[in-house]
Amino acid sequence: MSARQLDDKSYHQFRTFLEQQCGIVLGDSKQYLVKSRLAPLMSKFDVSTLGELVTRTLSPVERQLRAAVIDAMTTNETLWFRDDYPFKLLKSKLLPDFANRRTPIKIWSAASSSGQEPYSIAMSVLEYQQSNPGSFARGVQVIGTDISSTMLEHCKYGHYDSLALARGLSPERKRQFFEKGDNGMLKVKDEVKKMVSFRPLNLLNSYSLMGRFDIVFCRNVLIYFAPEIKAQIISQIHGTLNESGYLFLGASESLSGLNSDFNMLRCNPGIVYQKK
Repeated sequence: MSARQLDDKSYHQFRTFLEQQCGIVLGDSKQYLVKSRLAPLMSKFDVSTLGELVTRTLSPVERQLRAAVIDAMTTNETLWFRDDYPFKLLKSKLLPDFANRRTPIKIWSAASSSGQEPYSIAMSVLEYQQSNPGSFARGVQVIGTDISSTMLEHCKYGHYDSLALARGLSPERKRQFFEKGDNGMLKVKDEVKKMVSFRPLNLLNSYSLMGRFDIVFCRNVLIYFAPEIKAQIISQIHGTLNESGYLFLGASESLSGLNSDFNMLRCNPGIVYQKK
C-alpha cells in the first residue's frame, strides 16, 4: 500500500471522527476524497503516511492538526450569486417586506465558505437600496459563519483573484463593488464589507449566542449531514428566526421529512421557506 492510501480500518475511524466533530457523513467509498484533501498536510505535519496522519488526528492533544484536517475536509468551492434566484427573490419579495421596519434587518449566511454568499447578499441589499432610496433606515446586518478558521480569515480579508471573480460575478458588479487590492487581486469595497461580519460556528453546536434573524441562508450544507443531524440543524435555525422569518436552502435540498414548522413558498423561479 502506498504512503497516500488508507486501509479500511483507518478510513472507518476517520469517517467516525469527521461525523462526530462536524456532522459530515462520508460514504463507503470516499477514500479518494480524503486522500486529495489530506495529502497536502502530510509534509506540513511531518508524517510519512496518510494512515499516520489519521492516527494522529484521532488524538485529542493534536489540536493544530485536527483544526487543519477539519479545514481541509469542510472547505468547499463556491461562487458569487449562486443559483441566482435566491438573490432575485431577496430583492423582489423579501427585502420589500422589511424595507420600512424601524429595527435593523439581520441576515445570516450559515456556511460562508470563502465569503461569496454573504458578500453577494450585501451587494443585493445595496442594489435594492439604490432602487429604493430611504429603505432600511436602521441598517442591514449580514453575518457569515463557518467552521473553518482559515476560510473566515479569507472572508474578512475580502481579496479575490481573477479565477474566483470569474465565477458568477458580472462585469458590472465587479466594477461597482470591487477595487484594486494586493498582488493583482481585487478587494471588496468598504461599503459592502461594513455590512458584513464573520464569526466561527460549528452547526452541530448551540446557536444561542447568534441572536435572532429575519432571513437565513443555509444553502448546500444539509447534503453533507445524516438525516437526524439535518433535522437538528433546521430545528435550531427555526429557533433563531424572528416571526415569519425566511429560510433559503440549496436548489437540491428540501425540508421534506425534516421539519413541519415552515410554510414552503413556491416562487418563479425557486423556493423559500417561511417560519409558521
